[in-house]
Amino acid sequence: MKSKLEKVGDYIEKFNEYTGQDLPCGPIYQSAGLASHVRRHHPETGVSLLPYVPRIIAAPDYVGKHPKERDSVELVKYVDRQVMVCVKLDSKNGYLYVASVFEINQSKLEHRVNSGRLRKL
Repeated sequence: MKSKLEKVGDYIEKFNEYTGQDLPCGPIYQSAGLASHVRRHHPETGVSLLPYVPRIIAAPDYVGKHPKERDSVELVKYVDRQVMVCVKLDSKNGYLYVASVFEINQSKLEHRVNSGRLRKL
């Protein structure tokens, strides 16, 4: 399965420290299907955000965890706008992958920081 995936970054222990998780450190992959997901679920930005994914993973401004998603992490960085990358663990195959990428507006970012869902890195 990994042969159809492209490495786009590395999951580091600091992300676990910030989210209170124990996800495996190592490569984060992106599948070709991510573009289809983004087109379908986030049509307002389409695939224009995909090139930012490696940069966001390498140096996010905020790190957090969705309260209802197990084994996942949310990474946010301001590039030319606030962009969130959602990373999940494929528990069956044991690797991390980019599940989604989308723009997040300032009020949502502030709400998630104030609620403790996201923390400034």
